[in-house]
Amino acid sequence: MSDLNNKTIFITGASRGIGRAIALRCARDGANIVIAAKTAEPHAKLAGTIHSVAQEVEAAGGRALPIQLDIREEDAVLAAAKRAADAFGGIDVLVNNASAISMTGTLATPIKRYDLMQAINARGTFLCSQACLPYLLKAANPHILTLSPPLTLKPKWFKGHVAYTIAKYGMSMCTLGMAAEFAAQGVAVNSLWPRTTIATAAVEVYFPTVVANSRKPEIMADAAYAILTRDSRKTTGNFFVDEEVLRAEGISDFSQYAVTPGAPLAPDLFLD
Repeated sequence: MSDLNNKTIFITGASRGIGRAIALRCARDGANIVIAAKTAEPHAKLAGTIHSVAQEVEAAGGRALPIQLDIREEDAVLAAAKRAADAFGGIDVLVNNASAISMTGTLATPIKRYDLMQAINARGTFLCSQACLPYLLKAANPHILTLSPPLTLKPKWFKGHVAYTIAKYGMSMCTLGMAAEFAAQGVAVNSLWPRTTIATAAVEVYFPTVVANSRKPEIMADAAYAILTRDSRKTTGNFFVDEEVLRAEGISDFSQYAVTPGAPLAPDLFLD
């Protein structure tokens, strides 16, 4: 599979950041992009809506289907998957990008915030995968790609933000289990995580001190593209890191992705 032309890519949280970057990278091949996110009207602090990204997708050469979607709502997710399949004749790829974050300790994490992270991260990933799998199982080269970290039980990755770690590892456990469950049917299920912090709109708003030492979302988009164009039967059950994926593609100069060329890079969580 050399490219994603006419393939249907269902991306959650695609109204901005890494989800948007993946959408635009796939659109350059002439892919059908399902932009599934909550933001249909401009946000006070965060740039991007499903409609603005749809315009960008079409300008890049793809076809766009913007769907306002809260992935916590089962009926809405099932309806969105059906709508996407009906519009484009199936679903070839699901990118589980939507995620909620709260870098707070146990005593500083309201239970509502805990529930939100579990509902969007772990449960949302499971639900979207469950909804798209009936269509993926009919695709020629089906992929599920989840933006979540490699699994480890090292206490340092739980200390300080145990609720967030549980929620993100829940996404990774979906990768671990579903990769084994659907290997025989040829569905690739993988995770992808960045080596460094990524300068998304959310990071710019909530963690502005690390933006200058981050990379652009395009590095994750290029890595995702490399994974999604591989043979699904030979590429499953992996916890990929963006740099490692691109090095395997022959890329060794990552300076193009730096927000501030030459500045020291801030490492992301969950990677030694």
